[in-house]
Amino acid sequence: MRDNGRVSEPIDEFSFLPEQAADAGIDRPLPRGERLTLTLPDGRVLSALRYAPPSDPDAAPVVTFLHGAGLNAHTWDTTILALGLPALAIDLPGHGDSSWRPDLAYVGRSLAPDVAAGIEAWTERPQVLVGQSLGGLTAAAVAASRPDLVRELVVIDITPGIDPSAGPSQIREFFAGPTDWASRDELVDRALAFDLGGGTRRKAERGVYFNSRIRPDGRVEWKHHFAHLAAAAAAMPAPPADAAAGEPDAVAAVLGEAGWHDLDAAQAPLTLIRGERGYVTAADTEQFTARLPEASVVSVPAGHNVQEEVPVELGERLRTLAGND
Repeated sequence: MRDNGRVSEPIDEFSFLPEQAADAGIDRPLPRGERLTLTLPDGRVLSALRYAPPSDPDAAPVVTFLHGAGLNAHTWDTTILALGLPALAIDLPGHGDSSWRPDLAYVGRSLAPDVAAGIEAWTERPQVLVGQSLGGLTAAAVAASRPDLVRELVVIDITPGIDPSAGPSQIREFFAGPTDWASRDELVDRALAFDLGGGTRRKAERGVYFNSRIRPDGRVEWKHHFAHLAAAAAAMPAPPADAAAGEPDAVAAVLGEAGWHDLDAAQAPLTLIRGERGYVTAADTEQFTARLPEASVVSVPAGHNVQEEVPVELGERLRTLAGND
């Protein structure tokens, strides 16, 4: 929303849905959106968005979505509009309106218990569980540890061993910058300068609104913890060239094997959806099919954020998987 040429607060966080539906050419009735909050046993908060058809506002979700690193539950809005089914989109810990983790443990197996608690509290049946990037690795860990919660597992543009918080250098540089600004307009200008605005200023404004908050002192900051961690890391002096040689690779290998174990242990049918211009290469896909021959693999014309580039195609595919085609 704009007021005197500046980004202002919309009426509510779901006020963008009519515009998103129109942009995507979706003409079905808009779902009813609701913000949910769950207090976890250690006092942290898990937040989520629940969407239900206007004809059945109390319908329990049948599809649950987990976003990638640096994103939030609203990244799935247009996909959920295209899906046309009751859905739940969870803010992963450290993102959106969910609490940051004091242990900084933003890996799939650490996030899975929180996500499982949310699914158990907010749904009534096993879910089609959809996760993109870091959300995909988290979804695999949920499916392995809580098979009673997952009917189908869909992993989007990630396989074990790929760094879910990696990406083009301009994204890392973007988040390694200042952690607070005088206004959201400054953030929008920065996103557009880094060519991260989604193609138009309007889309950049929408993304900035969902991914930032106004502090009590009036300054604007990123909601997700990754930006603050990236800025802190960028401010630290570089370690000696021979320091901890090989340690990152060793950690990646351990996490990768844990991810493969989770996918192998998952009892639900598994589908990998990869963006043709995304993180999952042909070699990664070949390894995936060799290790998980019963899984399905689908390629779509998109980059890493499939849900933002081809949301209608993704929503329709997921609708079929959910058995409502």
